[in-house]
Amino acid sequence: MFSVIIPVYRNAETVPLLIEELTGVGATVAERYGLPVEFVFVVDGSPDDSFELLKAALPQAPFRSQLLLHARNFGSFAAIRTGLRAARGDYFAVMAADLQEPPELLLSFLDRLVKDESDIVVGVRESRDDPGMSRLTANLFWSFYRRFVVPEIPQGGVDVFGCNQRIRDELLRLDEANTSLVGLVYWLGFRRGEVPYDRRERAHGTSTWTLRKKIDYLLDSVFAFTDLPIRILTVMGLLGFAVAGCLAVLVIVMRLTGQIEAAGYAATIVVITFFGALNTLGIGFVGSYAWRSYENTKKRPLALVRTASTFEGAAETTADLLCTGRHA
Repeated sequence: MFSVIIPVYRNAETVPLLIEELTGVGATVAERYGLPVEFVFVVDGSPDDSFELLKAALPQAPFRSQLLLHARNFGSFAAIRTGLRAARGDYFAVMAADLQEPPELLLSFLDRLVKDESDIVVGVRESRDDPGMSRLTANLFWSFYRRFVVPEIPQGGVDVFGCNQRIRDELLRLDEANTSLVGLVYWLGFRRGEVPYDRRERAHGTSTWTLRKKIDYLLDSVFAFTDLPIRILTVMGLLGFAVAGCLAVLVIVMRLTGQIEAAGYAATIVVITFFGALNTLGIGFVGSYAWRSYENTKKRPLALVRTASTFEGAAETTADLLCTGRHA
């Protein structure tokens, strides 16, 4: 079975078109691959009537479906996790309910997965038909993400992906809060594939992926996948020590040569500079210990085995055959 997870939030206007397009996807999958399809809708505490519309429409839809409702808004990545946990398929994909990602992308994901070419397939945006400010903030967001969090991520970022059952199970094992699902997808490794696509213009409503949510998500990604802030503090502390040493020599020389006449000035400057650098370095060291403790609380596996093989010993088998032949 092919399970498609669709988080829903403020998408009431797109529900009729969404069901229509998913019907075509389900028919194509059945014809091309002979697989049944289920669509798992997770309404993430949406304040509009998305849930009511889906509850009325899905019983008449010509495809298998599940409809889940969160008690409140937990975020799109929590909704994806809920959908992955409820899905019953062998192959999985995630798509947005606003239809900005073309549904044909699901077929491209499934094609790679069925052929066993990839364990994870991500959609890579080659272009996006979004407003100028949205494009600017998105480009800045993903540029920073690539530079400091996950260098392997595509330049345009990742919103949708497909995976096999092994990856689904591993993702659900990483039960972390305040993290990045995309970061976890890349942290897992395994065989990754990419499918390019053009992001479509939003037909209804406005995006709920606001600048504030982007900043919160970026901070979660930074603190969950890199110790960059701690390393910056440590480097600043070391540089501060170097500057303090040079400044101390300079102040002492100026004091001895009579260029500083104020009593106590030299000692005050040296002490302030030295202990300022010491505090910064100390915060960096303490942060390093805190980071390692935090890493251990995540309970992520230390390594993941992609494949394992057992061999019977070809050399011994050949020798046994030769011996058998001689005796015969």
